[in-house]
Amino acid sequence: MKTVRKIIKIDEEKCDGCGQCILSCAEGALAIVDGKAKVISDNLCDGLGACLGQCPQDALRIIERQAEDFDEQAVEEHLRARKDDTPKEKEAKVMACGCPSSHMQVFSSCEQANKPKQQDSHTQSALTHWPVKIRLIAPPAPFLKNADLLVTADCVPVAFANLHQELLPGKIVMLGCPKFDDAHEYVDRFAAIFETVTIKSITTAIMEVPCCSGLPKIVKKAMAKARIDIPIHEVVISTRGQRIDSAAQSE
Repeated sequence: MKTVRKIIKIDEEKCDGCGQCILSCAEGALAIVDGKAKVISDNLCDGLGACLGQCPQDALRIIERQAEDFDEQAVEEHLRARKDDTPKEKEAKVMACGCPSSHMQVFSSCEQANKPKQQDSHTQSALTHWPVKIRLIAPPAPFLKNADLLVTADCVPVAFANLHQELLPGKIVMLGCPKFDDAHEYVDRFAAIFETVTIKSITTAIMEVPCCSGLPKIVKKAMAKARIDIPIHEVVISTRGQRIDSAAQSE
């Protein structure tokens, strides 16, 4: 049933698709579509405006218009459908070698078998596991136990030439895009990981552009959801591929 009520309106000209508003919407009513924040369905938006203060571009406001009534049951079904369907208790299978896909792999034996005899040390990959995408790594993955995580935005490995020398050694990498991927799904995934295995530390690596700034917030929100405190360090890479975080500047 449609009535005149308060609801969120998004100014697409101002919106840069950073996705920060999505993290503040407990109902999951917002999503990034074609690089812009949008209300998925009117009946998922309660119109209270919890997302307003998170928009750095001031692209969100509350208006009154004809819209479907807010439906709490629809919200519950929407959130339930979006939850990770990988049970925590299901142990991930480890393949020593084989087809990548989404199968969990560690590279101890594969690396030795496939390593070129005279490979220059500066060109060697520091990657020790597979998969690397956030949405493909299951909470019980064996390589997550007692790990130091490197949670990086998709663009960082392309921009930062020294990633394998400076950031990745000794860490388990988890890679995704806070702008185009589902932020709530990421929060749930990280929270499940934190509740399942012990993580020693987290390094987040993001680009200096606004849309990347949501990634550290996703990790921190997941820690709050899991009620756990893990040491976290943030690294920022410029669009020219330079490390500009404070730690690097002080070295």
